Parts: sequence; C-alpha cells; structure tokens
Amino acid sequence: MARILKKLSVIIPVYNAEKTLKKCMESVLKQKDEDLEIVLINDGSTDASDKMIQEYKEKNPKTISYYKKKNTGVADTRNYGIKKAKGKYILFLDADDYLDIHLYGLVKQYMEKDMDLIKFKLQREDEKGNVIETVNGPVFENKTGEEGFEELYATDVLLDSPCVYVIKKEIFTKNKLEFKVGTEHEDFGLMPFVIVLAKTMISINFYGYHYVQVKGSITRNDSYEKTKKKANDALKQYDEALLKIDKYKLNQKTAEILKIYYTNAILLKIETLEKKDQKQYIKEIKKRKMTKNIKAKDIRQLLRKIILNVNIKWYLSLRRKVKS
Repeated sequence: MARILKKLSVIIPVYNAEKTLKKCMESVLKQKDEDLEIVLINDGSTDASDKMIQEYKEKNPKTISYYKKKNTGVADTRNYGIKKAKGKYILFLDADDYLDIHLYGLVKQYMEKDMDLIKFKLQREDEKGNVIETVNGPVFENKTGEEGFEELYATDVLLDSPCVYVIKKEIFTKNKLEFKVGTEHEDFGLMPFVIVLAKTMISINFYGYHYVQVKGSITRNDSYEKTKKKANDALKQYDEALLKIDKYKLNQKTAEILKIYYTNAILLKIETLEKKDQKQYIKEIKKRKMTKNIKAKDIRQLLRKIILNVNIKWYLSLRRKVKS
C-alpha cells in the first residue's frame, strides 16, 4: 500500500487520450498546491499519450506519479490507481474531462476538517466548451453518509458517479471496496456503498467537474449491445448489493433505501431495451421479487405499487405521465 504523503490524489486513467489530455492535465496543474498528487495510469495507449505524459512528468516530477500497464479497462485502472495513490483523499478524473481551477482550493477546507466525503456538481459540455447541461442536486451541510444517501438517492441523477466526489481513501481500503472489473456502469454497484459507509459527508453547490461529450467517442456513445449488458450487469450488481448490506451490517432504514434505489434504477432500464429483450428482463426482476422493495407512504403510492405488482410496463407508463 502506498504511503500517505499528500492531501489529495487525482487519479486519471489514460487510454488513447492524446486529443484531450492537455486540457485535462492543465486543469489539475493549475490547482497549484504541493499537497496535490496527479496519478496517471496509461492503460495500454497506442497513440501519443505516453509521450505527452512523459513530458509532463519531466516538468512536474514532485506532483506527477506515472504508471504504465496493459489495457484492462477503466474499472481495473481505477483500482490500480487507488492502490498507488499517496493521498489521504482521492478524486477520479477521466482524461476526456477537466476540473474547475478553483475546485481544490474550495474542497481543501473540508479535507482539513477531516470530512470523509465531499460531493460537488458537474456540468456537461460539448468539445467547444458550450454548456449542454448543468446537473443539479441536493446541497447540505455535515451529515453521516447514511443521512446523505437518503437526501441524494431520490433526486440526484449523478449519485453513483465517482467523479463528483472527493473521497477519503480509507473508505476503499478499510472496507475492501473496489470497482467491479468486466462490468458495464461499474459505479452503480460501488458508489452507493462508498456513500453510506462514510462517517461524515457534505454536498456543496459548486460546479467543479466539466464532463466533455466527445462526438463519436466509443466510450461515451453506447451501442445497443453495451446498453443491454449494462442492464443485465445491473441485476448482478443488485444481487451483490444485497450481500454487501448484510456484510456491512447497515441499519434497516439504510438497507431499505438502498433496495429502493437499486430497484427504481433497474426498473427504468427496461425502457432502454428493445421489446424482444424486455420480456426476459422483467422475468429476472420478478424472480428476484424486487417490486416488494417499493414502499407506499400514502394511497396514491399504494395504487402505484399495486399496478407495479400487476404489470411493470403499466407502472413505467404511469410514472412517465406523472413526471410529464
């Protein structure tokens, strides 16, 4: 395990990122703090990424830690980065994206208060820097991770993105948490547990992460086969989540909220599938008796739950009408 020598390690998996790496790197270097480490992991790139990283490493030897390995994908590369990171805290950054130059200066005060988890906000942009979407979400002061998850799970669409958190490294190491290799949307199975296992967390109203929608990017434009695998992997992640709930001895309320979160997310994945695949997917949901996880707090919700138990497609149709 790497020694703790820095305050924050920014972990950047790099795979054929020669077109975007400069902007990504400059955004971190502009944070200008000796307590910041940049952990670059070259995941088997075949373009000029290695040359670019070597040049940055030569100019910033005290800040940059550079590792090369064969291509194994983003999940395994992030796990590798966690092991190598020398920071007390970790932040994940994709090589297509970049940080606001004021992010570190803002979150540093919370790291100094020994907060376990610091959540910030994200905006989506095109390659020219035009804002496509500013993603909103709850803002709150000091809470436990379980309280924070309860606040976030119903309204924050980026709850499970690892890139919008500064995370105390020991949450991963003490709880033996890691990204599931070979899984689509590996964040879905991991981040809810990173949150609920945090002793303290805060969610701030600052857009610190710039997600760049790269036109034609294979990793950012899903094929149907990838969408289908993502839906099927979500079922496996639900099964594993049930085991984790028992393993970490979470309280009953948190366990129920986690089950609701996973169930709602999986129900919505039905609509991402073609009709020929929906029938089998619904069978898998029913086999797991997942609809029992949805709670009814009033008559209206009770009626919706009855419809859910009778016909899942009717339930999704009703849900769409209510939101429109």
